[in-house]
Amino acid sequence: MRILVVEDDLALSAGLCFELDNSGYITVAAYNCRKAQQLISEDRFDLVLLDVNLPDGDGFDLCRAIKQVRPELPVIFLTANDLEQNVLDGFDLGAEDYVTKPFNMQILLRRVDVALRRVNKAAGEASAQRWSDGFLVLDFSALTAQRGEETLSITPNEYKLLRALTENAGKILTRQILLEKLWDSGGHFIDDHTLTVTMNRLRSKIEDDAHAYIQTVRGMGYIWKGVQR
Repeated sequence: MRILVVEDDLALSAGLCFELDNSGYITVAAYNCRKAQQLISEDRFDLVLLDVNLPDGDGFDLCRAIKQVRPELPVIFLTANDLEQNVLDGFDLGAEDYVTKPFNMQILLRRVDVALRRVNKAAGEASAQRWSDGFLVLDFSALTAQRGEETLSITPNEYKLLRALTENAGKILTRQILLEKLWDSGGHFIDDHTLTVTMNRLRSKIEDDAHAYIQTVRGMGYIWKGVQR
């Protein structure tokens, strides 16, 4: 995990980087807004520790600029100012946390860990709602599917199959497991023949000569061979 430390107090910045590095993170230091914006535009970070008072600008303005280009990037404010309105302003800008100086380093490390886990969990949940390899794009929350430039018409049962297959990519899903997932809207069980027909129809929709996603394992079930990118 890469953390950008934006703090103009050189001693504090060095101490933060030292503790974070010892905790397994990779840190990069910036001492002003200009350098921080340059680093954000050129490099990838997982979290930003951001001082509010910087020599060439305001941390709130910098946070706003960061969120415009990287809205998913978590920001934790570090400041000596604990006025309630400042704290609220920080959260209104989308900050993950607001830590007032002086602070306990172990507590700050725990807050960093919590912020990263929260963001990663949200990213994972969002990823689970979508599958894409650049050619086939499946959105399970919006119930849409696209193959290349073509928008596909996918039935509810086909979406159920796709969700089960993509969530278990590389693993054999037996016909029995898939049958258990294919209850129709009226609560009626789908038989084995219908599964075969549905799977063949689904293949015809999502696959072409250059893109094969579903492999049949005779006598057992199916494997999703697609690789998400």
